[in-house]
Amino acid sequence: MAEDPAANARGNQGSIDDTVRQQRAIQREIDGVDARRSGSNGSGDGAVQAGMRPQPAPPFPEVHLQKPGIESELDPRPQFMAPDYKGSGKLQGMAAIVTGGDSGIGRAVAVLYAREGADVAIVYLNEHGDAEETRRCVEKEGRRCLLIAGDVRDASFCNDAVRQTVAAFGRLDVLVNNAAFQEHAMALEDITDEHFDMTIRTNLYGYFHMARAALPEMKPGASIINSGSETGIFGHQMLLDYSATKGAIHAFTKALATNVAPRGIRVNAVAPGPVWTPLNPADQPVEQVKTFGQSTDMKRPAQPEELSPAYVFLASPVCASYITGIVLPVMGGVTGSA
Repeated sequence: MAEDPAANARGNQGSIDDTVRQQRAIQREIDGVDARRSGSNGSGDGAVQAGMRPQPAPPFPEVHLQKPGIESELDPRPQFMAPDYKGSGKLQGMAAIVTGGDSGIGRAVAVLYAREGADVAIVYLNEHGDAEETRRCVEKEGRRCLLIAGDVRDASFCNDAVRQTVAAFGRLDVLVNNAAFQEHAMALEDITDEHFDMTIRTNLYGYFHMARAALPEMKPGASIINSGSETGIFGHQMLLDYSATKGAIHAFTKALATNVAPRGIRVNAVAPGPVWTPLNPADQPVEQVKTFGQSTDMKRPAQPEELSPAYVFLASPVCASYITGIVLPVMGGVTGSA
């Protein structure tokens, strides 16, 4: 004879009612906690600070920079010096090229590479004032710095940048592909061919040209580090072309790593989440700049100095000699902030 669920329920009504009461009591308790939390400005609602010193957090001033974006015009100024980071010779005697090294992540990487003992060539577009500031910071660390202005979309310029670096430093051990173009669009139909071409040629052709020029100068122990992005993992609804290039950079990183592994050259990528650099205030609408990075688990964007140690780790044969073909996420959490 089949069991009657309704009859069973009636027979256990007391137990069921107790369970319902308990569940509702738990619900009321959590509802109360939620109401109290939503009405407070306690630490549970604030930005997460997990480093050696507090970092800036939203709300930021509503600012919109003209491209390509000048770091000295950004308020608050990006934190890039990593004053608590102590060098230990991880890159001693090496030479590096950092594209987009005038500001943002590139500047922070250049500073730490110098602190770890490397001479650094800075490849940049036309942000001469920012580039000079980066050179002063590198030289203050006791290393040489070469400034090379030009467009990474141009293969001949990339070839010349590598030649200048090797002529100045006598070697090339690390290439950091970091220069990028980003401009949001609300719909695919808003992206013109000119816009799409600028993104693809800067973010993909530039990486390809620089890697192709650098590899003949590299010896076993050298490495290439590409700046990817969380948008290359999760996508971004307003960065359709940019997300596509970053996904391609991740794939390029893995393919090139396999290709050059027999030569003793490693290739890796760093995939940042939101980072407080001129790139985003020179792209996003001002109302979005105000809350930039707030949707991460840490409720704030990274500062460049929170990214640069990852580039040291991947560049150093002391730290990462058995690591190649990875995309290292540094995103302030485990999911995309888009």
